[in-house]
Amino acid sequence: MRLSDKIALVTGGSRGIGFATAKILSENGATVIITAKNHERLEKAVLEIPNLTGIAADIRNKDNVKNVINKIIEKFGKLDILVNNAGVFPTIKQLHEIDEDEWNEVLDVNLTGQFRFTKEAIPYLQKTSGTIINISSDAGIKAYQGFNADAYSASKAALIILTKCWALEYAKDKIRVNCICPGVVDTDMTKPFLKTQKDIEFMNNEHPIGRIGQPDEIGKAVLYFASEDASWITGAILTVDGGESIK
Repeated sequence: MRLSDKIALVTGGSRGIGFATAKILSENGATVIITAKNHERLEKAVLEIPNLTGIAADIRNKDNVKNVINKIIEKFGKLDILVNNAGVFPTIKQLHEIDEDEWNEVLDVNLTGQFRFTKEAIPYLQKTSGTIINISSDAGIKAYQGFNADAYSASKAALIILTKCWALEYAKDKIRVNCICPGVVDTDMTKPFLKTQKDIEFMNNEHPIGRIGQPDEIGKAVLYFASEDASWITGAILTVDGGESIK
């Protein structure tokens, strides 16, 4: 198994990309812990994946974040893999329509939340020469007309540069830090934009490969970065978006 004896934490792991990632990591030998704010979804996810541990946590709360890391170390003694996946997608508005509280909420979850988990995990990843995989977005790479979710794009672009900064800063500890930038993936988060067949066809056509992505396609990319197959890769930004970002 590619990840035998590895302890992996996937934030926002109760559904979508996070759930698919947790499942793939588990199938490849890792002991996986997921976090989620919604207790009901967390419990459902734990029942669906064998040997999965769920810890309820709000990524906006630093005490919750510390509690997650402390519980992992108490139970498993170490941490090898951190997947910073948790995130929110706001209502699409133009800049002058965005309320400051909305702006701050998106940045708190999508950026500061990733900082919180990484900050708490680093001391333990230093001991295992572990790896961090950040889930950003192709919206952090290029601008999209008619898709001006400014706070979302800003948070995802910032996570890309943080990936490079963290990779450089912790290379001395043999910690690898990489980033995946998905395009539109079929998840609960994107369903509001795919209500009709016309919506689906439009979104499929936006991707040169002819379709939107599936959660497990992102999970497989995470598996690659988490495994020894990527042992000489750090600071990399991988787009997994059906070619959308090269248009």
